[in-house]
Amino acid sequence: MGLLKKLKNKTQRAKGRAKENTGRESRDPYLEAEGRKDRVAGGAKQVGEKAKDAAREARRTGER
Repeated sequence: MGLLKKLKNKTQRAKGRAKENTGRESRDPYLEAEGRKDRVAGGAKQVGEKAKDAAREARRTGER
């Protein structure tokens, strides 16, 4: 399940980056801002997934 969420987050970041670039090229500040929002949200979710993985790994090594 974690791998699927990580993939979705990376996709959201890529989609946001594309929207941001498209907004910048077309001089549409709203599209650029929406893309930035998507990119940042995907990055924040990715950090959360990495933190969960680190906690899981810490629990595994602590049990041994």
